[in-house]
Amino acid sequence: MTAEPGVGLGPSAVESVLARYRDLTMARLLSEIPDSTEDELYSLVRDYPSRSGKGLRPALCLAVCRALGGDIEKAIDSAVAIELTHNAFLILDDVQDGSEMRRGAPTLPAQYGLGVAVNVGSATNLLALQHLMANRWALGPSLAWAILQESALMMRHSLEGQAIEVGWIRNNVCDLVDDDYYRMCMKKSSWYTCIHPCRVGALVAEGKHRATDRFDRYGCYLGAAFQIQDDLLNLTGHCSRYGKEISGDLWEGKRTLVLIEYMRRCTAAQRAQMERFLGRTRAARTEDEVQWVRDELLASGCVETVRARARALADEAHLEARKAFDDNPDSEDKQFLLELPFYMVERDS
Repeated sequence: MTAEPGVGLGPSAVESVLARYRDLTMARLLSEIPDSTEDELYSLVRDYPSRSGKGLRPALCLAVCRALGGDIEKAIDSAVAIELTHNAFLILDDVQDGSEMRRGAPTLPAQYGLGVAVNVGSATNLLALQHLMANRWALGPSLAWAILQESALMMRHSLEGQAIEVGWIRNNVCDLVDDDYYRMCMKKSSWYTCIHPCRVGALVAEGKHRATDRFDRYGCYLGAAFQIQDDLLNLTGHCSRYGKEISGDLWEGKRTLVLIEYMRRCTAAQRAQMERFLGRTRAARTEDEVQWVRDELLASGCVETVRARARALADEAHLEARKAFDDNPDSEDKQFLLELPFYMVERDS
């Protein structure tokens, strides 16, 4: 059964596939982290992966591989590397953003300090590289090298996207338009969250570069929908479900699509006040100011406008998945990839 554009089939089937691939990936990941040393480096490397997460990125890699007829055992090291890289990004993001909560617990920098957190993030990236190197034995040197090149490409896009966002905050950029956000989101979020896992899963399944870019549009739309929903949950979610501090994006001065929409439709006086708020550092912002910004955004109608855009992106992602997998037989993994966009924009965590 195939969903029509704009119609989801419910979260339970998607969540069951996510859980199965998450558990498979985490079992391999945790089993191959070195034993803890006196300095607790490797026990802290285990920290973020051991917290409850969706496992979206390795699930995409493994599901694409299997939907194309590949052997997921040959993709497992790549999936583990993708998840480790994700966790390294989370640690370093928490350092850069000064975040306090991650997956329902204090962040590593909040709990152990910046120096420890940066070192743990670097160690996590090293372990990801070792899993990519292990592909040489399962896949052969040519394919292992191709996946390593894909990883370098993903890293470049992600770092460039992070630089764009950090630059907006540092320079107090307040005249952004939607296309600015989508460009940043594609590079920072879509590429490593969705595009890269899909491309790697296809490489493992097909054994060569055979139009792996046919998944790029699916991953781009899916990643943007995912990120917008995450931005919305940061405003409207519940901390117990969301796992991060509500209004954390406001404390950090992030230029979300909701904020960009608000700046387009607010009064001159409101804009001036918002620009003053955004021009301050996190440490200089107050609870009352953050609450004022949150109230303004929620009352403006911008949340509903942006939520509609996320749903439109989910529709586009679904259509692109149908094109990408049109020649492949129906399967649980194919159906998962078709339904995933709708799940992404309806999730509450």
